[in-house]
Amino acid sequence: MKLRMVLLWLVAGMAVSYGQQSADKISNYNVEKGLALEGYDPVSYFSNGGPQKGDAKFKASFRGVTYYFKSEANQKLFLADAKKYVPQYGGWCAYAMGANGEKVEVDVKTFKILDGKLYLFYNAYFNNTLKSWNKDEKNLKTKADANWRKINQ
Repeated sequence: MKLRMVLLWLVAGMAVSYGQQSADKISNYNVEKGLALEGYDPVSYFSNGGPQKGDAKFKASFRGVTYYFKSEANQKLFLADAKKYVPQYGGWCAYAMGANGEKVEVDVKTFKILDGKLYLFYNAYFNNTLKSWNKDEKNLKTKADANWRKINQ
């Protein structure tokens, strides 16, 4: 009987710990009420038309984050390979992640596709961080990758 109680408490403790760990990971993403990219379609960034608003009737979740799509076709592309389309660094500003490891809001229309990955940037108050990123991209990307790994430990 005691063994069963101990096992029950261990399992319950692991479930609570796992749930907290999942919540912490989701908090690392730049989302508003669980929605990424302010409702923009992540697949649309990879097309010639650039970022376009998605529609709530075409949605999918990846790692607890919800994405909207402008069409069922884009939704299917995402579901086939979500890692290809999700923004890097949880959707936070790539420049800020590289420069100082901070999670900074972005302008979802200021972006860059680099090596098949989506990077987003802060762009407001006469400060377009994409321009700064482009001046030292290799160094900033290396630092951003390292900083993002630390955040997600």
